[in-house]
Amino acid sequence: MALKGASFTVPFFLGFLLFTVTPLVMALKESLYSEKGSGLGFGEKTVEFVGLDNFVEGFGDGRFWASMLRVGLFAVISIPVIQIASVGLALLLDAASQRVADRFRIPLLIPYMIPGIVATLIWIYLYSPVVGPLTPFLDLFGIDANFYGGELIWVSIGNLMAWSGIGFNMLIVYSALRSVDANVYDAARIDGASEWRIAWSIKVPLVRRSLVLTTVLSIIGTLQIFSDTMLFKSMAPETVTRDFTPIMAIYDWAFQQGNFNYASALSIILALVVGTASALFYRLTNKAPTS
Repeated sequence: MALKGASFTVPFFLGFLLFTVTPLVMALKESLYSEKGSGLGFGEKTVEFVGLDNFVEGFGDGRFWASMLRVGLFAVISIPVIQIASVGLALLLDAASQRVADRFRIPLLIPYMIPGIVATLIWIYLYSPVVGPLTPFLDLFGIDANFYGGELIWVSIGNLMAWSGIGFNMLIVYSALRSVDANVYDAARIDGASEWRIAWSIKVPLVRRSLVLTTVLSIIGTLQIFSDTMLFKSMAPETVTRDFTPIMAIYDWAFQQGNFNYASALSIILALVVGTASALFYRLTNKAPTS
């Protein structure tokens, strides 16, 4: 019986081996080599083993680490905001009747169902000062907002990520809330606890593991942000530069400058940063009681 149950995991492990482990091994192999040109650069290039030279260069690449810091600061601000909004919506749905919750649950999840590229194009249109409705609306109040400018570009991207991610996180937290025995809440009400007290002291702690899960996923996704910023680059190339985010810098090295070896090394470094950040957060926060 155990063997039959384990067999259901075979497709997952095959996919993980094929699409995660194999590319990682290939990237690690490529990062240990470098293409060298002969003469003035017009001759045939040769591949040479350089060991850890690409990693040494990557760890000293100021522009790459500047993009890492830029995205890290964005994550520190955006992830808590998205999480607070998700928990708030989940608590509201849990406090409402089942009929009301069923009516609002799917509409709140619709933004997550929209493909990321499509969602980005929608918001690029809304932000457009030429054809979008937001700029003329704000002009009515005397507000001159340039959503593609340096002061608001991260707000624009953060709003897009919040619009797409809040529904998903909310659904996970709401499902965890629904799995809690209602007798726990009834006992608290008998003891005189208010609904606010129940939400803060009982509901939130009991779904802490779900919050840890959604936060870890948010950390991984935010540090690897790419498609959103690439589309914003087409509208604001002076603001969103080619190394605006770590993934964009890696993409530029690989497909614009043709240095796949160095790009592979940067990819490994980014994977180490993402893994370390996620592991540290999980280690520091995953101490909650099971719900």
